[in-house]
Amino acid sequence: MGLDIVVSGTAPAELPGAGRPYPARRAHRLVARDSGEYLFVGIRGGSGALGPRQPEDVFLGPGDICFYDAHGPATLDFPERFRMKVFLVPYESLGLDAADVARLAGTPVPRVSRLGSLLSPFLSELADTASSSLPPVGELLAWNAVNVLATLATERLGRDATATPDARTPLRTRILEFIDLHLTDEDLSPETIAGAHHISARYLHRLFQDEGTTVGRWIQRRRLEECRRDLMIRARGGRTIAAVANRWGFMSATHFSRVFRAAYGMSPSEWRDTVGRATPTGHR
Repeated sequence: MGLDIVVSGTAPAELPGAGRPYPARRAHRLVARDSGEYLFVGIRGGSGALGPRQPEDVFLGPGDICFYDAHGPATLDFPERFRMKVFLVPYESLGLDAADVARLAGTPVPRVSRLGSLLSPFLSELADTASSSLPPVGELLAWNAVNVLATLATERLGRDATATPDARTPLRTRILEFIDLHLTDEDLSPETIAGAHHISARYLHRLFQDEGTTVGRWIQRRRLEECRRDLMIRARGGRTIAAVANRWGFMSATHFSRVFRAAYGMSPSEWRDTVGRATPTGHR
């Protein structure tokens, strides 16, 4: 998913970046006076992102989560002894645009806040586990990390955003939730989805076309993701591959195996066997 995780053992001189910074930018400063662990989310990709609207000092405490623009990382004023865990992720994976990055950068999520107290220890542990796990497990953990960070970004923008959201966003959100709730239905189709939301199938297709995909591809992708997770959970026995595929709406085992291999580069049985052998190597 384009995610890189950097876990520092000693105090680094600067935050990880992503290529050349944008010109004519005043760098802001992240200031901390206490030793401890700090969490950062570096958002990379896109063009024209402006970073924080005001280049003011941002004060952090241990365990705080801070977003920053990876194309123009802030300077650090930290104590000599501290650890840093950084999630570098493309803005597309978080469902953001350049304006969103500008609003998020430099606005920390305090460790003592409701979300901070829940997500700070979770992300810290996830960074250690993902970086020390074998590829199949590490990939799944990375997928979970991106989802958690996307949820956190959405929450922050929902609290602080002043722009009027696109009128289709709530509808599309409801449609995606409906699809997730009915993935196991054999008759899930564009027609049933459109009918449930009182829109035409043509308009439904247009909503997904604007996002660069189709309704059918989205449904198949979500079903494959659930099958892959189910196979990992049941890697050591229990439900058969055919049963897992059938549970998530694949009526043909041959078709399921073909699309699974096309998506993940291995057969369902190879994935199940690989995950069954994989065990985390511990924390660093």
